[in-house]
Amino acid sequence: MTTKSTLLALALIIVFAFAKNETAEYPKIEKGMIKMTIFYPNGEDVTFDMDYYINNHMAMAANLMGDDLKAMMIDKGLSGGAPDSPSPYVAVGYFYFESMEAFQNAMGPIGDKLRADVPNYTNIQPVIQFSEVQTAQ
Repeated sequence: MTTKSTLLALALIIVFAFAKNETAEYPKIEKGMIKMTIFYPNGEDVTFDMDYYINNHMAMAANLMGDDLKAMMIDKGLSGGAPDSPSPYVAVGYFYFESMEAFQNAMGPIGDKLRADVPNYTNIQPVIQFSEVQTAQ
């Protein structure tokens, strides 16, 4: 893979964006929002069913979180920074909320249900990070 094609692949990493982003019903991502990022590290013997993740797990999460969830996106890892290197993450999921309180309201009653579904699509132990959005779209 050439450097040019590697850069193109990196530019195309975001492959799925749910309709919850920038519609009349849901506001766009704005500075100050809280973003929960779920990283699925790549490695030896990892399994990940992207179809199930998109169509079942993330769809269920969006439905259960209701109006507290403002936007949601999924990245599918394609490659690392060096030519022909594997992606450091198989997938990365993003949930956007107005505040930590909104996240807690959304996740509190459903967290156990979502965690119980993880073995249905992966054997990876996800890594979670909370961030405050610093730039708006």
